[in-house]
Amino acid sequence: QVQLVESGGGLVQAGDSLRLSCAASGLSFSRYTVGWFRQAPGKEREFVAGISWIGDSTYYRDSVKGRFTFSRDRAKNTVYLQMNNLKPEDTAVYYCAAQLSGRILTGGSDYGYWGQGTQVTVSS
Repeated sequence: QVQLVESGGGLVQAGDSLRLSCAASGLSFSRYTVGWFRQAPGKEREFVAGISWIGDSTYYRDSVKGRFTFSRDRAKNTVYLQMNNLKPEDTAVYYCAAQLSGRILTGGSDYGYWGQGTQVTVSS
């Protein structure tokens, strides 16, 4: 029933931009917190950014502040992650996750729904 589908990844050079999207079916984001996570080879999955409809707030990990922007389209039930000035260390598989909550959640285990991921590769 519930499905989250990410798209927008690709191979880019350092300094370029990408816009990731996460479209949801089977649930409405309006009462959820949504998070973007990433996992690089050999590393643990880490929180990137989060947004809460109920709390009307966003939160970003320090390494992406000022470069990444989380936004939403209520009509399309879709969230976006605009990634600017990409760096090689941003290379990872990016995942969209959702959880019924009124606050930002930063732990992967806190989320119940996950997308399949989209690959972002940034060359130097």
